[in-house]
Amino acid sequence: MLVWTRRGRAAVLAGFALVVIVVFVAPIATVVAAAFAGRWTGPLPSELGLANFGRALSGEQAASLSVSLQTALLAGAVSLILGTWAALAAREAPGWWRRCTDAVFHLPVAVPSVAIGLGVLIAFNERPVLLGGTKWIVILAHSVLVLAYAFSAVAAALDRIDPGYREAAESLGASPARVLCQVTLPLLLPALGAAAGLAVALSMGELGATIMVYPATWKTLPVGIFAQTDRGEVFDAAASTTLLVLVTLLALVLLGRLRTRATLR
Repeated sequence: MLVWTRRGRAAVLAGFALVVIVVFVAPIATVVAAAFAGRWTGPLPSELGLANFGRALSGEQAASLSVSLQTALLAGAVSLILGTWAALAAREAPGWWRRCTDAVFHLPVAVPSVAIGLGVLIAFNERPVLLGGTKWIVILAHSVLVLAYAFSAVAAALDRIDPGYREAAESLGASPARVLCQVTLPLLLPALGAAAGLAVALSMGELGATIMVYPATWKTLPVGIFAQTDRGEVFDAAASTTLLVLVTLLALVLLGRLRTRATLR
């Protein structure tokens, strides 16, 4: 907007495109190319094929992909329910209480995910709430990490809703529960869909906290990819990463379609 000449705008756009290619497109394209490669000793990969994907879709890696998807859906649902409830409750609270709620729910964003994983492991590895060694500790860690994003999305949407809708419903004699179910939540559907999609996407790629708490029977795909890379199986790791990205995008598309249909209704 601050560049007025056509040549200047072209230079700015070219520079922006170069940054996007170097920072975003090139790394992803490299991973995809490595997923099809059997060897990569020159400037381009060679011995292209689907053997890496065959291994990624069988055995332990296929099970890890299923675990990642289940964990993301469960953690997304938990964070969406709790985040929506907290945002609705904070909206009616005094200003100081709302600020405290914002700080508490955004705390997981301000600290490393490894610290969250260690905290969850210590807190829930003893009775009376013993979750260590079960899948639930992984789901709990993911829920804590993505809860802040769900809360933020819903709270921001609530601030944009015209209070006149609720006031009109209340003036017509609607109960608080009816106002919530028939006025507030329908208006929040786009934000709820966006929050669910963001929670699922973040959970699918989470590694820092997961590697602290996961049991051998509930290993997510990012943990498996990390292990493959550590063993030097780079091409297999690239195929698993490509599948992880594709499944995440597919889940986001499905959630987006559900959100669109719900909004239209």
